[in-house]
Amino acid sequence: MTAVGSSTKVVLGGTRGGPDVATLRQDRWWVQPVVTVSILTAFVIYSTWAAFQNKNYYVGAAFNRDLISPFYSPCIASSCTSGAGSGFLIHTPQWFSPALLILIFPLGFRLTCYYYRRSYYRAFWWSPPACAVSDAHASYSGETKFPLIMQNVHRYFFYFGLVFNALLTYDAIRAFHQPGLGWGVTVGTVVLVVNATLLWLYSLSCHACRHLCGGQVRSFAKHPIRHKFWKFVTPLNAKHMNFAWASLVFVALTDVYVRLVASGALTDYKLF
Repeated sequence: MTAVGSSTKVVLGGTRGGPDVATLRQDRWWVQPVVTVSILTAFVIYSTWAAFQNKNYYVGAAFNRDLISPFYSPCIASSCTSGAGSGFLIHTPQWFSPALLILIFPLGFRLTCYYYRRSYYRAFWWSPPACAVSDAHASYSGETKFPLIMQNVHRYFFYFGLVFNALLTYDAIRAFHQPGLGWGVTVGTVVLVVNATLLWLYSLSCHACRHLCGGQVRSFAKHPIRHKFWKFVTPLNAKHMNFAWASLVFVALTDVYVRLVASGALTDYKLF
């Protein structure tokens, strides 16, 4: 583009990531990558620790409650604590943590999520760390080679995610039951309901979900039901980032709450 008395020379090509200088930005562009690294690292450390604890993940009849941590549900290992086990059990040693049979699926769903991929590619690999900031890598192969080509299994993890959402919804409904007392609402009930709701919002706002509803459709007029689903999830898709972070943080807080109540450090107060 040429203006009166000035001109801008456009040069095509060059090195990946732009000019030799890292960036010309003057703002604190590095804050977002640092925050992302901090939150994801903290979650990985906590979830790994919680998965190997193999205790204090269920609040049962002894407390007149029916609360289970989302990290351990469904509890399908024979080593499950009394009352937490499901109808189908896999024989495991008593020392084996049931969470190790579960977390691969929800963590796999998040690890391969389109939004999280963008976030940790930028934050951990600086590829690139922010807009208008030089890339830390000299070449680019996309997700065409191992192990990144495995990101293509995201759609399958999405289906598993829906199954786990349904199971956690069932756990939230069970939380309304207070063994020996009847039915009611406690703080734990609210926690499990909010957790299940956020996980549903995260899953339904997923790009894979939107594609499942409206992808490869040439005429919505011929697919009215899919069109309705697509119209429902499209506004949610715009908030996918918000639901991704909210559900990630809250699922960890849900485990913390159940763990504190199960250990006796906290009382699950009845609301009504």
